[in-house]
Amino acid sequence: MLDASCALAWCFEDEASARALDILDQLQQGEAVVPALWLLEVANALLGAERRRRLSQAESARFLELLGRLPIRVEDTPHRRAWGEILSLARTHGISAYDAAYLDLAMRLGVPLATLDEALRRAAAQCQVATL
Repeated sequence: MLDASCALAWCFEDEASARALDILDQLQQGEAVVPALWLLEVANALLGAERRRRLSQAESARFLELLGRLPIRVEDTPHRRAWGEILSLARTHGISAYDAAYLDLAMRLGVPLATLDEALRRAAAQCQVATL
């Protein structure tokens, strides 16, 4: 389970961390799973970076090409789940619905969650979901 904060740390040198690089190394041995919203979160972050002239379109395209080569499986989230269990998780743990979607998927699949987001790490711990 991989969230956007972790994947985007691979794109921006000033956001890189040992934890993020370790997670990237772990992808060499297995598959990451992401909710469908991950695609939009990554795209939006890259677009924002382009607008702030932090990245060029070519650099964004190169990064997306690299992400496309990684073993990342995208899982759809049914709208009933988004408006039910995910919304409830967000309320209970004081996190965004976006972050709750990652937590929900990790819980359903019984897999650890790779995130650099501290609030999401705390919520995962409260739900007994391991984090990387």
